[in-house]
Amino acid sequence: MTTAGSRVAAGHQVAVEPGGPTAGSLGVPLAVEVRGLRKRYGALQVLDGLDLAVPRGELVALLGPNGAGKTTTVEVLEGYRGWDGGDVRVLGMDPTRDRAALHARVGLMLQHGGITPQGRPRELVRLHARFYADPADPDELLDLLGLTHAANRRYKLLSGGEKQRLSLALALVGRPELLVLDEPTAGMDPAAKATVRSLIAELRSAGRTILLTTHELADVERLADRVVVMDRGRVVAAGTPAELVAGSGPVLRFRLAGNDGAGVAIDSSELGALGAALGGTLAPDGAPGRHRLAGRAPDPRAIAYLADWCEQRGLLLAELQTSGGTLEERFLELIAEARPDDETSTAARDKSADAAATDRSADPAAADGSANPAATDGGAE
Repeated sequence: MTTAGSRVAAGHQVAVEPGGPTAGSLGVPLAVEVRGLRKRYGALQVLDGLDLAVPRGELVALLGPNGAGKTTTVEVLEGYRGWDGGDVRVLGMDPTRDRAALHARVGLMLQHGGITPQGRPRELVRLHARFYADPADPDELLDLLGLTHAANRRYKLLSGGEKQRLSLALALVGRPELLVLDEPTAGMDPAAKATVRSLIAELRSAGRTILLTTHELADVERLADRVVVMDRGRVVAAGTPAELVAGSGPVLRFRLAGNDGAGVAIDSSELGALGAALGGTLAPDGAPGRHRLAGRAPDPRAIAYLADWCEQRGLLLAELQTSGGTLEERFLELIAEARPDDETSTAARDKSADAAATDRSADPAAADGSANPAATDGGAE
């Protein structure tokens, strides 16, 4: 059965024309190829020799802390911003010189900006549809993204999540070959997030090329084919989510409880002594009684020592889990490694100790303070 989502995802058949993106080091044709990209704002070097490859038909997530250069990179790819050095190709074209030609082939979803506050979703999507030779059906898009009820409401009266979904509809209406999505689920309620995640997954399955920036790292683990982590204008790590997580150190998680099964909080000094005895670093891992040991392989001797320690204190070792960490923890480790003498890295290391216990994630949203109306914020990003 063909659904509205599958019709949107189907788009156009993409052929790799002569002179277009060539097979890069990944061995597949590239939709985006960036080599040695440099961009400076006065004395601030925002992009410092950035290399980035987005293979056709894949979803690549671009991650980084505030000021990493993500938004500047995206704006260069969109043709909104020039650059000082390096080579940039989007679908085989120069995004500045060939900006008009790329408009029909690239769908852009920015976190903020560019939509008239007096416009209404239905009229805006229909207007944008007229710019393309073979657009998706505007009413189907509005229905797919849960905007039919607000189709005639002025943009300025929409909720934050509704504005985001409208931005996504405008990015999809031309059935583009390449989608650039900046924080696509920001401000959405859980139901709307689930709808957008499902649509992105369907687009990915249909072979659409997607470049995604997000702070929802759980989404990245589920959806991304590749992840690129950047900081201070350079790539610090790249690979599949599994490859990045595999680089994380071994982690032992456990929950201590009393005889009634309730979690038991341990004094920080005693926790520090236990961590030292185990040969690693212990930190709280969320709810009372939950702890995380990093830096020590979860071998039988460590587990036996922990069990004996609990027995001496009349505590139950209620839960025990070993893993290689999460993508969020690995992300924080990579940023800390990239900034060994920086206060940001110290905070990242501290946060890494308990990152998986909550729904916190690194906030990658920022902008570069340009005059461009699509810019999202006022900081150099």
